Amino acid sequence: MTRRLGAGSLVIATHNSGKLKEISALLEPYGAKCISAGSLGLPEPAETGTTFVQNALIKARAAAEASGLAALADDSGLAVDALGGRPGVYTADWAERQWFEGDPGRDWYMAMGKVEGMLQQLGPDTDRAAAFHCVLALAWPDGEHAVYEGRCEGALTWPPRGEMGFGYDPVFVPAARGGEETFAEIEPSEKHAISHRADAFAKLVSDQFGA
Repeated sequence: MTRRLGAGSLVIATHNSGKLKEISALLEPYGAKCISAGSLGLPEPAETGTTFVQNALIKARAAAEASGLAALADDSGLAVDALGGRPGVYTADWAERQWFEGDPGRDWYMAMGKVEGMLQQLGPDTDRAAAFHCVLALAWPDGEHAVYEGRCEGALTWPPRGEMGFGYDPVFVPAARGGEETFAEIEPSEKHAISHRADAFAKLVSDQFGA
């Protein structure tokens, strides 16, 4: 049996307050008291892995070792079949940092355009199948760990559509919705129910808190 989390503090290996809030809401019913690595002043480790699993484990292990508590990290991204699984672990890196109104942010339209340009170079009949992946890694200070993988199958479209998503959402059409609306055209509550992150969390909850 997989080692299980007990009620108590769980470090979420992130410095993003939005991600902490989202994960806390998902795990609160099971007695987990989530605190962020950022609030503990923990450094962000270099994500040197070449897979989602490797990067998630790097972050979870670093947070667990530094805090002395169990830690949870996620790594996610878009994999396009015709591009050999790219951008994959470099999903965010393809959206180069730009300056918007004085604050650095990622240019996601640039990233979407880069993917589209590469697909168009392959020809009009190129397979546009893609999937969002999410890996959740749990790590304990003694080195034990567990990994949960989720995915959402779909296809890419162009031009971008919708205003409710972020990242590559405006060009990703999930198969679970009948292949018509992009993630950015779907209400957030509906998107979260079918997303790659929802799939991974369902597996974590079943394994860690199930009967």
